Amino acid sequence: MLSKLRRVQGEKGFTLIELLIVIAIIGILAAIAIPQFSAYKNRAYQSDAKANLHNLFLACKAYWADNGGTSDCVLATVTGGTYGFAQSTNVTVTITTAPETTFAATAIHSSDTASVTYTVDSDGNIT
Repeated sequence: MLSKLRRVQGEKGFTLIELLIVIAIIGILAAIAIPQFSAYKNRAYQSDAKANLHNLFLACKAYWADNGGTSDCVLATVTGGTYGFAQSTNVTVTITTAPETTFAATAIHSSDTASVTYTVDSDGNIT
């Protein structure tokens, strides 16, 4: 009997209480981290839409430098090739007004759960 008791005292391992405490801590951390991760993803989607607008504006500026500011900057003209605009796959970009002085375009990311639409004006300001 004494030899059996000594063997149990020498064994190493975790108790059930220790394991339950670790699982509870992991659960609390997961409950905090998962909503934050969703917010980070939405901010990334919104940044992608803003970056597309900025790149479109720069491509249109290059187009107007070559063709004059009264020419209409059309999405098909500035995509790829000479002006190098490459639209992201999940971003919808629309040019609403094409001449340089009244230029306006909008962009929205399809994965953004907040569905925020951004607009760029003729001065390059994104709102």
